[in-house]
Amino acid sequence: MNRRIFLGLTTALAMLPMSAFAQDKLPVVASFSILGDMVAEVGGDRVSVSTLVGPDGDAHVYEPTPADAQTVAAASVVFVNGLAFEGWLDRLIEASEFKGPVVVATTGVVPLEMAEEHHAEGEAHAEGQAHAEGPEAHDHGEQDPHAWQSLANARLYVANIEAGLSAADPAGAETYKANATAYLAEIDAAEAEIVAAIAALPADRRSVVTSHDAFGYFAAAYGMTFHAPEGLSTEAEPSAADVATLITQMKAEAIPAVFMENITDSRLLEQITAETGASVGGTLFSDALSGPDGPAGTYLDMMRHNTATLTGALGS
Repeated sequence: MNRRIFLGLTTALAMLPMSAFAQDKLPVVASFSILGDMVAEVGGDRVSVSTLVGPDGDAHVYEPTPADAQTVAAASVVFVNGLAFEGWLDRLIEASEFKGPVVVATTGVVPLEMAEEHHAEGEAHAEGQAHAEGPEAHDHGEQDPHAWQSLANARLYVANIEAGLSAADPAGAETYKANATAYLAEIDAAEAEIVAAIAALPADRRSVVTSHDAFGYFAAAYGMTFHAPEGLSTEAEPSAADVATLITQMKAEAIPAVFMENITDSRLLEQITAETGASVGGTLFSDALSGPDGPAGTYLDMMRHNTATLTGALGS
C-alpha cells in the first residue's frame, strides 16, 4: 500500500469516535445502590448502569425527580428489588412511559412473612431461625423486602440479573454468564467468612438493636436476633409505648449493643442507649451502600463490613 494512503487511513481512523469500534453499552436502570452494584458486576463492560437511589439514600421514602423519569425512559431494562420495597417505582415507570422489561431481582426468593414470623417467634428461636423483631413489626402484615441481607438470596438476584441482561442483549449472553459465575464464587467466599465469624460468637452475644427492621434475612441465615423500634420501613414512627417495651426487653435480656444505620436518624437509638446503658456498636449499612470510598462501596464489602462491625462489638 502507498505510504501516503496508509498514513491517510490511519489519521482518518484515529478521528472516528470510539463508538465506531465498539458496541454502545446497554443502558440499564437499577432502583437502588445495592442492586445497582450487583447489576454492574454481572453486566461488566457491556452495560451502563444508572441507579435511582444512590449511596446512603433511603429507598423507602425516596421521591423520584423528572430526571429519573428521563433516565428510565432511556433504559433498555429496569431492575427492581420487588416485594413492595420501591413503593414509588410503578408511578415512575408509568410517568416515564417506559415499555421495556422490568426485571424483579427477588423472583424465586421465599419471603419472610412478618406477621407469621412474629406469631411463630418461639418456634423460630427454638430452631435457630432468629428473625428481626420489634413492637411495630408485630402489626406488620407485609413481606420483608430486605432479601439481599442473605447471601443465599443474593445468588437468586444474580441469576435473575443474568437472565434479564441476556434477554435484552443476546449477543452478550456468554459474557453475562461468565461474569455471573465469577461473582457467585465471590459470594461463596464471602458467605464462608460470615458464617465462620458469627459462629465464633457466644450464643448469648447474638442479640442487638438496630434502627429499623432490615436484617431479618441476615438473622435467619446466620443465627442472630435483631430488635428494631421501627418496622420494615423507615416511614414507620414507633410509639412511646413501643420504645418503652423495647427498653424493658433490652434490660431483661441484657442486650449489649445497639447499631446505627447509614440511612436513619440516630437520635432514637441514642435515647435508647442512654436509658439502657448499652453501647453503640457502630454503623451498619442496611438499605444502601456507602460512597465508593467508604467501608461499604460494594454489596460484598457491605456484607463483610456489617459482619465485622457486629462481631467486633459483640465479641469484645
